[in-house]
Parts: sequence; structure tokens; C-alpha cells
Amino acid sequence: MNANIEKLYKIGSKSQRNIIGLMSGTSLDGLDIAYCTISDSGHDTKVIINAFETITYNKEIKEKIRRVFAKKEVDFRYLVQLNEWIGTLHGEMVNTFLESHGISKNDVDVIASHGQTVMHVPKHQHMDTDFNHATLQIGDGDQIAVKTGMITVSDFRQKHIAAGGEGAPLAVYGDYLMFSQKGEDRIMLNIGGIANFTYLPSTGLADAVFVTDTGPGNTLMDAWMRKYYDLPYDADGSISFSGKVNVEILHLLKSHPFFNLELPKTTGPELFNLTFVEDIFNASDQSNISSEDMMATLCQFSADTIADAIKQVIGNESFSIYLSGGGTHNQHLVDILKSLLPNCNFKKSDELGISGDAKEAVLFAVLANETLAGKPIDFGNRRGVPSVFMGKISFPS
Repeated sequence: MNANIEKLYKIGSKSQRNIIGLMSGTSLDGLDIAYCTISDSGHDTKVIINAFETITYNKEIKEKIRRVFAKKEVDFRYLVQLNEWIGTLHGEMVNTFLESHGISKNDVDVIASHGQTVMHVPKHQHMDTDFNHATLQIGDGDQIAVKTGMITVSDFRQKHIAAGGEGAPLAVYGDYLMFSQKGEDRIMLNIGGIANFTYLPSTGLADAVFVTDTGPGNTLMDAWMRKYYDLPYDADGSISFSGKVNVEILHLLKSHPFFNLELPKTTGPELFNLTFVEDIFNASDQSNISSEDMMATLCQFSADTIADAIKQVIGNESFSIYLSGGGTHNQHLVDILKSLLPNCNFKKSDELGISGDAKEAVLFAVLANETLAGKPIDFGNRRGVPSVFMGKISFPS
């Protein structure tokens, strides 16, 4: 037997595994690295975060990714080169993380890498009858495996599409395994570049869970901040708080056809980007609007569309909403959400034992754990939640 396969078999036979989860999101802040100990699988999954760090991307890395990120036309050779480069970069970052935290590679079973999304095009977006949903994450798993010397599970989203999903959001699987609680109706709301939520009913039944993107989270605000303030984001929402919402532009933003699509649905910066905002801005008669007012309007836009999507699922019922993602640090955005969903109790996922900043990296560690040792969970016939194991396995040798 191949020694790598034999090692993989032994890892899959364990009752407890040490897995490093990697996540690089659409905000392009950096690489989230979570070193987790995961016990059992399925409904019995238990996760302990032993170490977590976000290794920030410098300006050069961000500029390299933005040359292809969510762009319809790119230099194809450059994209191929970047795929290998990102994989090597992430492998180097893992090595740095292990060294700085004093973690031996012998104490890591596998790496679970999401990769860097550069294009996400569900069918409702590309409208080409010859093609299905499509998504592309770069940062090849083989590069990570060879660079670190560790088995790597990567490219999770392709199986989701092959089995009938849109390739996103994948949070539902980790949310259900880690956070579903009988007796409490929960919404796990992640506000990253794009916002999404998982509906976890108090029954605890897998075939009743629900997941969907809602539209922009931070992506439009971050893009506006980069261009007009030369800052990566609106710290604590202070700039958007200082402005006044422009009702006309808000209405035009919310008129995008995406918001009339049936749930569940997915989207990305391919639709919601600075060009989208500036086209609406230029088409309106509000040319004198200040940058602060525009930020206030974009913040209200994110909050309104998040709340509208949640209301479509829960109505006016009382739910516990657990927040995660970078948007949780935008207090102005959170305050608006609380006013729009007054019957809900807002908390952070930290209260459930998983840091909101680490949650997505942990998710991919959990998905890898399920692939290695999980027992099939029947999510029923809910659209967007196929009952599959995900991820491709790369050996270091």
C-alpha cells in the first residue's frame, strides 16, 4: 500500500484529529489559520481551537490577487501562475504559523484549505444554458502539501456543485454540526465580504436547515473606503455613522434583480462591486452626495438586504442570531440590524465556543474531518444543501 494512503487510513481511523483550517475570503484581508482538535464526527463533533491567527496580506499580495479577482477578462497565463503562487504562499504561511506557535508538524494530521476565490458564477448570474453553476478557488492543494510536508484537503466547493449545489455557502455543514441546539431557534449570520446565514431550527433536524447568501456584507463599503479614503475598511463603522442615508440611491441599489430571486441563492463581488455602485451613483441625480453619506447608504443597504432575507425565513419570530465575520466589528452595521430585527436576540458566535473571526477557517477543518471519518448526514432534498463529503486530497510525496 502507498505509504500516504496508509497514513490517511490511520488518520481516518482516529477518534480525534488535529486539523489546520485555512480560509482566505473575498475581503482579501489575509489568511485565517486555525489549528483545531476535532473529536468524533457528525452530530458528535466537538471542536477545540488550540491556536488561531490571521496572517495579513501585504499590499503586494492584495494587488496580485485583485488583477484576477471577480474580473470577467483576465490574463490567462497570469491566472495559471497565480494559482501555483498562492498555494506556495499559503504553505509558507502555515510553516510560519507552526513555528511561531511552537507546533510540531508531527502533531498535525491534515491541512484543510479553502483557497482564494477569484470567480463565483451561479447559473442565475451567467444565464448561459450550456453551463451549470461554476466557481474557482486558486491556491493549489498539491503546492501546500509539498511545501508543508502534510496531507492537504482542498477545493471543497467543486463537489458541492457536482451534487447540485451552487458551490456556496458551505457554512451550513459546519454550522449544523457545531451549533445546532435542540430547543433554540438559531440564525448563524456571517458578515464577510458577502453576507450569508444558516437557519438552525430548534428541532435539530438536518433536513430542515437552510442556508443562503443575502447580498453584500462588507464588500461595497470596503471598496468605497479603499478608493475614497485610502483605507481598507470603515473601522467600527464610524464614517458610515457620520453620514446620512440617501433614500434615492438606497432604492436604486436595492432594485438589483438578485434580491428578487428565490432563496437560497449565492452571489459575490462579480455582481456587487465598485462599478455597480458608481453606475448607480452616476445614473442618479444625487451627484452632490458626500462620501460619508455614500458610506451611510452602503451600510444601510447591507443591513436592509440581510434583514430582508432573514425575515423571508423567520418572519417576525424570535430567534437567537449569532454573529461572525468582519462585519461584526462594524458597530454601526450591527446596530442597524438590531433595529431592523427587534424580536431577535443578537450574540456573537464566541458565546458558543468558536471565535467569530476564526469560524470560517474552523469550518473547513470540520469539513475535512467529515471527509476523513464522517458518517453520511441526510440533509434531505433542500436546495443548496446536498448530502455529500467535500474536498480533494493531496499527498506531500
